[in-house]
Amino acid sequence: MAIRVGVIGAHGRMGAEVCRAGKDDPELTVVAEVGRTDPLEVLVEERTEVAVDFTTPDSVKANVMFLIEHGIDAVVGTSGLTDEDIAEFADASCRRSSVLVAPNFALGAVLMMRFAAEAAPYFDAAEIVERHRAGKLDKPSGTSLRTAKLMDANRRTPWSKPIEIHSMRLEGSVAHQEVLFGAVGETLTIRHDSLDRSSFMPGVLLAIKKVGSLDGVIVGLEHLLDL
Repeated sequence: MAIRVGVIGAHGRMGAEVCRAGKDDPELTVVAEVGRTDPLEVLVEERTEVAVDFTTPDSVKANVMFLIEHGIDAVVGTSGLTDEDIAEFADASCRRSSVLVAPNFALGAVLMMRFAAEAAPYFDAAEIVERHRAGKLDKPSGTSLRTAKLMDANRRTPWSKPIEIHSMRLEGSVAHQEVLFGAVGETLTIRHDSLDRSSFMPGVLLAIKKVGSLDGVIVGLEHLLDL
């Protein structure tokens, strides 16, 4: 049986790409395409099993709470959720549904974050430069914040100075990030570039298919990969 999928934010750039990818995958059936003015209740009416949220930071929390309340598994690609929001989702889920929150669905970006975390103990200082399209609402990006958090967690001693994140919003950009490390006499740069939104789709489709096997709320696509 194909998984019944709903897309919240279906008329946006990422939402439209998810709808196209979902319709091309024989293991999925896109049953609901929810736009800005559409009620979320259509997801319940269409017996949605997994809903993907690519909306805005000011609406994503309420959307996810709705999904949890109605027992619909959630795949969340919208930035702006706080640690407190994640904790609320965990309290509310109570095994009714599973939630995956992914700062980035590009497999290369997931590897970039992993490599940056592995390098963190060996350098004195690091900075992050991230660049996205001009209309992106959040700044800094969720990917850069997640990267910095993973790097901090892997340190054995304090940095010589806190990690700084430099954000750029430019036309022609999709999603780009560099992590720069410095030590005496050397630097290391780890970089990832998404040149087209199609780069996110393998990760989104993987998340849709595997989110139901998760327990509660998980942050990071890496938990679904055999890294």
